[in-house]
Amino acid sequence: MGEILRHLGFLTPDWKDLVEILLVSAVIYRFLSVLTGTRALQMLLGLVLLVGIYFAARVLQLDLLRYLLETFFQFGAIAALVVFQPELRAGLAHLGRNRLLRFFSRLEETKVVEEIAEAAENLSRARVGAIIALEQETGLGEYIETGTALQARVAAPLLETIFSPYSPLHDGAVIIRGDMIVAAGAILPLTQFPVSDRSLGTRHRAALGLSEETDALVIVVSEETSIISVAQRGQLERGLERETLEALLSSARGGTLARA
Repeated sequence: MGEILRHLGFLTPDWKDLVEILLVSAVIYRFLSVLTGTRALQMLLGLVLLVGIYFAARVLQLDLLRYLLETFFQFGAIAALVVFQPELRAGLAHLGRNRLLRFFSRLEETKVVEEIAEAAENLSRARVGAIIALEQETGLGEYIETGTALQARVAAPLLETIFSPYSPLHDGAVIIRGDMIVAAGAILPLTQFPVSDRSLGTRHRAALGLSEETDALVIVVSEETSIISVAQRGQLERGLERETLEALLSSARGGTLARA
């Protein structure tokens, strides 16, 4: 009887087992949340399918298929590091944004907010049109793919250069993930709802469209009026000053930190 209870001991986990389960669950959840909305999630599903085929080949004794898959898996770890490098970086950065490190993250977020607000103010003064989308919880991977991929830290001079009239990327949107500009010249979906204000151009309609489909916060600088606007949750707030814009950005990005 004692021997049976010893073998069935895993059915009565202690507190250490529960802690391990919670930690593993949190890591898996965070990993999948980072991959959501990216091509990497499809590749991960493909890898899971290959693993399933491998175990089926072992059960059915399909030696040739098993040998080929084993050879593939030997180099799979190195290939995965190369293929998933952007997602791994994003995942590690995401894990670092927890409540214990929120103070240090807050300093970084404040710097990003200031750079974005400064760029919007300078573009407004120069009457240069711009549209900047800030990724929140919903991934913007499909829109990033429509533009030119970048990996550059957010900086006001860089944003101003991208939207300068002579830049080949000035017509599209810049997409920001965390403190990085990940795409420029991206194409955003136009709103499907009628817009009562006929003075709103394509940038404003695109900003509304993205904010209707995702939780992104989208900043628009009008080329015609130099007015700064923000679209969020399908609503457009116009005529923002720098201080108001910074407050909106801090609130949105602070909420993202709180959820991290």
